[in-house]
Amino acid sequence: MTRQSYHHGDLRKALLKAAAEAIADSGVNALSMRDLARRAGVSHAAPAHHFADKAGLLTALATDGFERLTKALATSRLASNSLLELGVTYLRFALADRATFEVMFRTDLYHAADPELLAARRQAADALYAGMTDLPDAPLAGPTAASPARPAREGTAELVSDEVREVGLAAWSMVHGFATLWLSGAFPESTQEDPEEAARQILGRVRQMG
Repeated sequence: MTRQSYHHGDLRKALLKAAAEAIADSGVNALSMRDLARRAGVSHAAPAHHFADKAGLLTALATDGFERLTKALATSRLASNSLLELGVTYLRFALADRATFEVMFRTDLYHAADPELLAARRQAADALYAGMTDLPDAPLAGPTAASPARPAREGTAELVSDEVREVGLAAWSMVHGFATLWLSGAFPESTQEDPEEAARQILGRVRQMG
């Protein structure tokens, strides 16, 4: 294989991309630094300049995933001003990058106390918990929910009440469970083929029941 030439930051991105592809192909247990180097077209020693070991690599992959998820949720929030559409965006992210999505929630695979990872997780949590009260279709929508969409406030996840936290966990559990069931092929054949429309119908129905 021809060796590739990368700038320092570009190599890191290329290695993370190669890691996600390798996991999608063979599963996370089969991932090795040697195979990662081969896929990226660099020397066997190159990944070590960025990641000390496999756990370090997966920590970076999970961190990147949470950062990209946060950006996707922020974009959805401003575009839709809807908690339901925030959930659909979460599903869309899971379907588009299954390998990274699955690693993100496998804390046994990486350094869960890594500061950058924790910061990325908090930002994603801010997007979730802010949506519980300040989006018009939220279960705990407050008096300002009808206002134009605005970015989620930093630190929201750490400041919410117990009620908001419980409702937020319930909402996250539903959409995360939907994504996991869809990815595993566990939904019945009667479910329509478009996962996003199926999510809108099912999650919307659950919200009405509540």
